[in-house]
Amino acid sequence: MKKFQTILYYCYSPIANAEQFAATHLTFCKSLNLVGRIIVADEGLNGTISGVKADVEAYMAAIHADERFAKTEFKIDEVDEPSFIKMHCRYKDEIVHSGLKDPNIINPNTRTGKHLEPVEFQKMIKEEDVIILDVRSNYEHNLGRFKNAITLDIENFRDFPEQINELAKYKDKKVLTYCTGGIKCEKASALLLHHGFNDVYQLHGGIIKYGKEAGGEDFDGKCYVFDNRIAVDVNSVNPSIVSTCYSCGIVTPKMINCANPECNEHITQCDACGEELEGCCSVACTTHPRKRQYDGTGYYVKVPQQVNVSAK
Repeated sequence: MKKFQTILYYCYSPIANAEQFAATHLTFCKSLNLVGRIIVADEGLNGTISGVKADVEAYMAAIHADERFAKTEFKIDEVDEPSFIKMHCRYKDEIVHSGLKDPNIINPNTRTGKHLEPVEFQKMIKEEDVIILDVRSNYEHNLGRFKNAITLDIENFRDFPEQINELAKYKDKKVLTYCTGGIKCEKASALLLHHGFNDVYQLHGGIIKYGKEAGGEDFDGKCYVFDNRIAVDVNSVNPSIVSTCYSCGIVTPKMINCANPECNEHITQCDACGEELEGCCSVACTTHPRKRQYDGTGYYVKVPQQVNVSAK
């Protein structure tokens, strides 16, 4: 049995005095020996945290005990070691940055696409006249994506609104949106509806839940995650690898961050090129004076914080 758990979750629910809540919540998380990354905004919570099972369960119980977050769904992974080294809980303008703050346009509590459970999504993607839309960034869908999905040339989710005109030709079709855990689809589907798309759906719980409940069928490659695992397997039915090495072009499922901290590019890179380029995306980056030590993972942290692994 694995000692640790990593949970992924979000909840759109208004938080009064959210900045103060973030500070208090950080203290609470540290009291439970948790590590991870939580974003707090006036509109809700978005987090991935990791720790021993008892600590994680105590955290989930506390979230559900708060009536604001009682409906929060957690995606739970059993892991061999914590998926973070530090605990961060920060206040930001949005829990997923879209740049759209007008509640008359974007309010996931009042209007979003129709939520499809994984098994429903699995059936619908096989229908004719259906558009499968990946609302994630380039580096994410380059690593893995659903078969026949439309992917967007965007560096960040805040670039998604600029794609609406390009997507307008699909207004009269069934549009099925998906992302990692569902949080981006809440806003993406709302924006599509605002712009006159007639029939919009979203994969409830995202790729992660789809992998757990539908076996990940027809998802090619791996799923990028925002912790030190970097990528996780999804498809246990008909898996394949679709990503190629940024440096040499061979097929590889491995993703790293460039070792040059001023570049920090998310790239897929095979082990051979990783060793040759010392974890960098280019020869130029290997000469940067602040280049980080490449340990084969391509994931970099600043100051370690141990997770308490004692029995509870």
